[in-house]
Amino acid sequence: MPGNSQRRNKRVTPKKGAAGGSGGKNRAGLAGRGRTLPADERPWHKGYSGTEQLPEKTARKQEKERRAAAAEGRAPKIGVPGSKDTTWGKNGSGRGAPASTRGAFAGGRGGGKVGARGPRIAPGRRSTPPKDSPELLVGRNPVVEALRSGVPATALYVAQGIEMDERVREAVRTCADKGIAIMEVSRAELDRITGGVLHQGIGVQVPPFAYEDFSDMVAAALEQTAPLLVALDGVTDPRNLGAVIRSAAAFGAHGIFVPERRAAGITATAWRTSAGAAARLPVAQVTNLTRAIKACQQEGFMAIGLDADGATDVYNLEVATGPTIVVVGSEGRGLSRLVGETCDLRVSIPMASDVESLNASVAAAVALSEITRRRNA
Repeated sequence: MPGNSQRRNKRVTPKKGAAGGSGGKNRAGLAGRGRTLPADERPWHKGYSGTEQLPEKTARKQEKERRAAAAEGRAPKIGVPGSKDTTWGKNGSGRGAPASTRGAFAGGRGGGKVGARGPRIAPGRRSTPPKDSPELLVGRNPVVEALRSGVPATALYVAQGIEMDERVREAVRTCADKGIAIMEVSRAELDRITGGVLHQGIGVQVPPFAYEDFSDMVAAALEQTAPLLVALDGVTDPRNLGAVIRSAAAFGAHGIFVPERRAAGITATAWRTSAGAAARLPVAQVTNLTRAIKACQQEGFMAIGLDADGATDVYNLEVATGPTIVVVGSEGRGLSRLVGETCDLRVSIPMASDVESLNASVAAAVALSEITRRRNA
């Protein structure tokens, strides 16, 4: 009796195809997208423990888990808000500061390691924003703070289906009152524009900054009784730039000038950090910082460079009552060689021996405060 093996059209291959993997395509697709954020760093997870303000939906999840844990007599499985730093970088001075400068104020004998972190990127969202895309300041708190401080804005981007809270309502209301365009876009489009930065569904568009002409700024300063300018030698962190602008405006400076290359410009982040002072204080860009300082010296300015190894104490600045330029060095390496040699004085800020450095913007604020105190005295 013939069996299946004797059939004329018998099957010689299995019905099911051979099992195979992806050939590594899935793993390759994850390349360059960054690490997966743990639960305590995800603002939408109930285990979030970050220092940013807790989203309303996450707060409800945590409260629900607390009630369930209390009813069952167990510890709640939630995060502890404020226990893990999830901001863009750690503030402070010395080794732990991302924008700190060895010797503090710019003149260090060797560059400290700069470890500033950029904005957090959502897993799977990293991309390169288009070159022609507008510059956006994103995040609910940053957007509200920027609008409160008077940062010029041309449009407000709001993601479709965003969870409305007081911050979003305030941002929309402020833009509507000021006649700023409100654009409702998809989250995918907002991800594309921002390059995948965690934007919390909202962003404000900031136009390019209009810099002051350097010669006009110097001429306007010379019309004052005691002209005071600030020069930044290669400060690359826009938060430091914004903080220096804020301090300079607070202590009566008449202008700031920065190099065009290898230095931070007035970005949305600098706008926000300056708390609107960038709109009140003239800021100029110069092609060559050394030549710009020499041009000011020819007009009678005294250039004072902040340097940890400076021979003059900041509290003994007898010359600070006349036309003065305070020169602040970059994060890490401090004053460049040519700029340091161009300065008339190198000034140090006394500190305790166990403190290595100050943040560049803090050092600038200390020097400007002492100059203002001496002039008022």
